[in-house]
Amino acid sequence: MNKWEQFERVFNHFDENGDGKISPSELQQCVRKMGGELSVTDAEAAVKFSDLDGDGSLGFEDFVKLVEGGEEEEKVKDLKEAFKMYEMEESGCITPKSLKRMLSRLGESKTIDECRIMISWFDLNGDGVLNFDEFKVMML
Repeated sequence: MNKWEQFERVFNHFDENGDGKISPSELQQCVRKMGGELSVTDAEAAVKFSDLDGDGSLGFEDFVKLVEGGEEEEKVKDLKEAFKMYEMEESGCITPKSLKRMLSRLGESKTIDECRIMISWFDLNGDGVLNFDEFKVMML
């Protein structure tokens, strides 16, 4: 089953009355069935945020946007946490020295020059360090 078929299956499960739309109350009920908690206000906000045609409910495309948007936010959050492990003294960048230190903690011994070369592969602006956007490109 491909990703779209999975989305469609979940969408149809959430669409309890079969009208091809997910209302805020249907969204709230399904989240509750899965053991989560979603207030009426939060359900309405989630629908409003992803509602492309402004009809107050989620069509299939709206639903996919909502689900994939959450996945993307989670990926960025995880990447930010990983980035913080590599950066040094909250400088906002990964230096050859900080990369060497982190790799050493992971049991990988590299020289500063080797770390410079590794950074240069993804150093898009040529400043010799990796900022978060460059790190994100490297990881994705």
